[in-house]
Amino acid sequence: MAENTYTVQGMTCGHCVSSVTEEVSEVTGVQQVDVDLATGRLTVTSDGDVPAADIRAAVEEAGYQLVG
Repeated sequence: MAENTYTVQGMTCGHCVSSVTEEVSEVTGVQQVDVDLATGRLTVTSDGDVPAADIRAAVEEAGYQLVG
């Protein structure tokens, strides 16, 4: 198992969290997604290395951006 942490910019409510969680959960290899609204922290647990570009694309599909 691998765990990676990212920071999401632009989330303001529970619906934002749900949207990001749903999109990132659909990325191949992702097992668990945890999003903290207060900090913008996105923690992704996967069964192997998931390319950061795939996570970034999923977050952008939800309408938000990764910082950095």
